[in-house]
Amino acid sequence: MESVGTGLAAIDWNDRRADVSLSRPEKRNAMTVDLMRDLTEAFERVDANEDVWAVTLLGEGPVFSAGMDLEMMRDRVDPDAGIDRDVFPYLLETIEDLRQPVVAGIKRAAPAGAFELTLPCDFRIIGEDAKYGLLEVALGTFPHGGGTQRLPRLVGLSNAKEIVLTGEFVDPEDAAEMGLVHEIHPDEDVDERTKAFADRLTENAPLGLEYAKRSLNAALETPLEQGLALERSLGHDLDDTRDYREGFEARLEDREPEFRRE
Repeated sequence: MESVGTGLAAIDWNDRRADVSLSRPEKRNAMTVDLMRDLTEAFERVDANEDVWAVTLLGEGPVFSAGMDLEMMRDRVDPDAGIDRDVFPYLLETIEDLRQPVVAGIKRAAPAGAFELTLPCDFRIIGEDAKYGLLEVALGTFPHGGGTQRLPRLVGLSNAKEIVLTGEFVDPEDAAEMGLVHEIHPDEDVDERTKAFADRLTENAPLGLEYAKRSLNAALETPLEQGLALERSLGHDLDDTRDYREGFEARLEDREPEFRRE
């Protein structure tokens, strides 16, 4: 495992899969400014690696993340503390814009800011006992790291209001029913199941994954006509690739394709 920046995030390179981890287990991976900057750098490095076709987001140790570091949150209103308020939104945008699909593994706990950290990921695997929710209204604020904007797009406005305005944890079964999470496993199995999910993705054509993600992400942000035009344009771009031809030739020859991202 390769440390990043100040050492509060790490990357484990596994052939076509990269595992990005929060690496502050002694503090239950509570997020500080340095940790968020390290995570951003980790994802930027992964994005630049064309050999990586899928990514996981994990927490080192027994817990995904306890959320934001409470001392940092208390001090962020002090102008003398020098807290960068843009570091968290930039991290989330970096994850959202990553060309590879990202699978978050949520074990034991992911409240408040940690919950928001998982929202720009493409898939979420959760532990059956995980504490997962947005608690900010009980702390004198509300989730403004994307929680009120990304969450309704995932689960609908009514479900999002219930999660945000009650400030209660979401039962994993309820989260699955509303489409917020994709699989539920015992917490001790979450990391391995998350890696296995990402490995399934890497069996597909990397350019197909990348272009499909771009087109899907545009679906809720653009008018239908504009989205369809983007979809057609991306599809036509793939028609001229070696992997497009390989995919169809392999199917006709009844063999496994050998994709190369070219």
